Amino acid sequence: MTLLRLLTRYLRPYGGSLLAVVLFQLIQAVASLYLPTLNAEIIDQGVALGDTAFILSTGGWMLVITLVQVASSITAVYFGARLAMALGRDLRGDLFHRVSEFSEREVSSFGAPSLITRSTNDVQQVQMLALTTMTLLVSAPILAVGGVVMALQQDLELSWIIAVSVPVLLVSLSLVIVRMVPQFRRMQTRIDTVNRVLREQLTGIRVVRAFVREDSETERFARANRDVTDSALRAGRLLALMFPIVMLVLNASSVAVIWFGAFRIDDGSMQVGTLIAFLSYLMQILMAVMMATFMAMMIPRAAVCADRITEVLGTESSVVMPAAPVRGTPHLGRVELRGATFSYPGAEQPVLRDLDITVEPGSTLAIIGSTGAGKTTLANLLPRLFDATGGAVLIDGTDVRDYDPDDLWGRIGLVPQKPYLFSGTIASNLRYGKPDASDDELWEALEIAQAKDFVSAMEGGLEAPVAQGGTTVSGGQRQRLAIARALVKQPEIYVFDDSFSALDLTTDARLRQALRAHRAGATMIIVAQRVSSIIEADQIVVLEDGAIVGRGTHEELLAEGGTYAEIVASQLTAEEAA
Repeated sequence: MTLLRLLTRYLRPYGGSLLAVVLFQLIQAVASLYLPTLNAEIIDQGVALGDTAFILSTGGWMLVITLVQVASSITAVYFGARLAMALGRDLRGDLFHRVSEFSEREVSSFGAPSLITRSTNDVQQVQMLALTTMTLLVSAPILAVGGVVMALQQDLELSWIIAVSVPVLLVSLSLVIVRMVPQFRRMQTRIDTVNRVLREQLTGIRVVRAFVREDSETERFARANRDVTDSALRAGRLLALMFPIVMLVLNASSVAVIWFGAFRIDDGSMQVGTLIAFLSYLMQILMAVMMATFMAMMIPRAAVCADRITEVLGTESSVVMPAAPVRGTPHLGRVELRGATFSYPGAEQPVLRDLDITVEPGSTLAIIGSTGAGKTTLANLLPRLFDATGGAVLIDGTDVRDYDPDDLWGRIGLVPQKPYLFSGTIASNLRYGKPDASDDELWEALEIAQAKDFVSAMEGGLEAPVAQGGTTVSGGQRQRLAIARALVKQPEIYVFDDSFSALDLTTDARLRQALRAHRAGATMIIVAQRVSSIIEADQIVVLEDGAIVGRGTHEELLAEGGTYAEIVASQLTAEEAA
């Protein structure tokens, strides 16, 4: 049912093309049914009586009908292929847009490898079924039913052969298909696993080599690959049974028709042309059954894929778009958290608990704490990568859940914990948040981010190529380019999620000094592990197990002691701390 609803939903807008497919398949099927009768007439009347004029006349009609049949078949396949391609395009487009609306929670729930498989392989399976359906759905039943009617008109006494062969073929093929369904379901899940393992190995290739784990990773991929191969072989063996079964029934039925038909011709109750026509109709009936079965064979796998696709399309993002979004409020850069709490689904304890923080426009808030304290989660609440499960997060006095998403994201420049660059050039990455930025603006952002020197040294400068993920540059260079990308946008609020960790102390200090000089009016929220990066912040918030355990300037927190003093003591000497 899910598959049917999916096909109905996405094919409904193309009703005209679908009608054309049905019409031309109908013409093709009717033409196919009429040809054996004309052939029988030529043999029984034209050849038997030596009537050349009748042979030429009837043969001419057969030629015309054959041309119409060929033209109808080509046209039906043409429109069917266009419909199937349109279906695949629309499905992939809707999947992409739905996934792009997901929060981190939904993406983590499905897993990136599974989402990729659902958008590619699963859509392809549904698309192939649609193409096969466009080609066989109308013609197969018409050929089967029409073939039975026409065969009975030719000779009623041989009809018992049809009554035996068709059920035998249907039952045999149905038994094979029933066993194929679980194999197809298992295969799609195992394709997800292969995708996941391969993705992990490509992403973590440096870790694999650093720990000399090539052999174990090769074995892990081989194991996942063997699982897919095993399912594919099982399904393939069952598929391989289908054609021998079809040919066995087809040939046995043909022998039976010729054998019993020969006795009827011998006693004069049947003509040669009638026997040939009956045999042709029997072939059409069995081939139509085979084509219908072939389509039915594709349905189980496509149904599994349709379920997986619908699962994604039917999943609503936990970050809900507002019904009446707020637009055009003053861009000041004031950030406020009022009792903000966040819990992951099924978690026993919240990650963040009752956070009350206010950041005035143009000031700098630093967030520090041990690993797992909830620093990154807090930073993700501002651009709504997650929504607070309790309390509220406000920007310029408005709850972030009430903003128009584009307006909200336009106010924030986020530099994530793991900087990511897209394939393209340095310039295309820097213009990601501001497509109309001039080269001067790009160079200014690079200078502030302490990236101007190495970009200038690269061949092509701003047009230097960048590989996917930024693997053509070092970790520190990638981090500085990510910072420059946010600076080009020139938002009111900057969120640096541990964005200075890959920089040496000198570069870190120069970058923070340049930020104060060139972006003094912007609000800065800095998540950091390193005390030296946040000493000059206007307000430092210390997190521990999702709760605030310290708040103040560097000097005030140092004087209070506690968690912050312990962090300082572990990183700085007494002289550096002072």
